[in-house]
Amino acid sequence: MSRYEHDVIAWAEEQAALLRAGRFGQLDIEHLADEIEDVGKGEQRALASRVSLLLAHLLRWQYQPERRGASWQATIRVQRRALAAHLASAPSLKRMLADANWGTRIWGDAVAKAIDETGLDGFPEDCPWSLENILARDWLPD
Repeated sequence: MSRYEHDVIAWAEEQAALLRAGRFGQLDIEHLADEIEDVGKGEQRALASRVSLLLAHLLRWQYQPERRGASWQATIRVQRRALAAHLASAPSLKRMLADANWGTRIWGDAVAKAIDETGLDGFPEDCPWSLENILARDWLPD
């Protein structure tokens, strides 16, 4: 069993020390490459989760007008601020927002969340809102 498989934290500390010391020949290149790719995937998952949650709350806002309140608005604002911060810290993630396949998958996740949370059905098959509106600070669906 390799050090990577036995104790990933100790392995990571060792790899960082080797990098800092310039001892590149001793690096575990294959696992380092995997870990670097995983960092990007983690950022992508975090973006997807935030966008899906925001969309689910926007659906609830539109389809349950009788339940609208300050807490729902606050949740929407918090998600938008978190998304803006996430995109500012990793600008290359913005390209994902323009990917139609990614958007379709995230919309499906959002609809599933909205169904679970509301018990309602009949949400649109495709997202009816523009990305600009979704991310806009004060926009809410009718």
